Amino acid sequence: MSDHSSKGTGATILGGIAGPDLSGAERAFFRDADPWGFILFGRNIDTPDRLRRLTADLRDAVGRDAPVLIDQEGGRVQRMRAPHWTDWPNAMDQAARGARAVWLQHVLMGRELRDCGIDSDCAPCLDIATETTHPFLMSRCFGFDAETVTRMGRAAADGLLASGVLPVIKHLPGHGRTRVDSHHDLPVIDAALEDLDQSDFAPFRALSDLPMAMTAHIRLTALDDAPATASAPAIWLIRERIGFGGLLMSDDIGMQALSGSPGERAAAAVAAGCDLVLSCNETIAQMQAIVAAAGPMTPAAVARADAALAMRRAPQDLDLAGLRAELAAMA
Repeated sequence: MSDHSSKGTGATILGGIAGPDLSGAERAFFRDADPWGFILFGRNIDTPDRLRRLTADLRDAVGRDAPVLIDQEGGRVQRMRAPHWTDWPNAMDQAARGARAVWLQHVLMGRELRDCGIDSDCAPCLDIATETTHPFLMSRCFGFDAETVTRMGRAAADGLLASGVLPVIKHLPGHGRTRVDSHHDLPVIDAALEDLDQSDFAPFRALSDLPMAMTAHIRLTALDDAPATASAPAIWLIRERIGFGGLLMSDDIGMQALSGSPGERAAAAVAAGCDLVLSCNETIAQMQAIVAAAGPMTPAAVARADAALAMRRAPQDLDLAGLRAELAAMA
């Protein structure tokens, strides 16, 4: 299998895989669509051996070492669970035990992912919780202030990297103030950019050296009427005001905070400046429309993607049993 540049690949990460095995129709579609990467969900997870076969089949379909992503945060958001893998506490509970515990958890979590062929985790969340943050997000936040979220987020990212897994920081430019669930509605943040600079933007600015990030489907009234994912001013803010120079993907294009057909949503995200469109639950027909609308990766996106992939490393040689015992002693 070749491990070539991202040049020529589609500006998509696709996840519309129906089950734990790749069908012939899915294989043929992915071969033609040539997405930059894939994302897996609970419906794709069975046994470790079956999961390893699926990740290998996905890469074989596109003929290269394409990244395979997953949402494995802990708490409510984790696709791989017992009995084959560890059930991890959520971010808020992780942080209560301190940065060392967060690092340990993400080293061990990352090793479980990497052992099954998954080399990128859509974590950590760098959103800052407030007393009114919607419950869908509250427990996924590391804390209620920028300093705590920054420190815990760095520990989480470092832990994943130590296990050879690329972190994806989310949700830029900051989802914590939202009071509605973007899976169903468009959250609106009515705050001055100067106020957001001091809080919401700060963790993302501090971790802007990391290779990959995900946008938020939120509207900042200080900018325009569009969701950040589809807002050129919001993407400019992410790039220039926050300073994130890495690979930027949309949040799931299927969430109802966005409007329009799947293809229209994909086109809007790319037009706004997202490097990649993330499609999680669409059918092959819907994914075909998304792939066509997103088109190939731009030269700038290819450069950022190749820089991100260059950060993939073999897992560090660590005493995993000792680290797991240390983490257990902190409970």
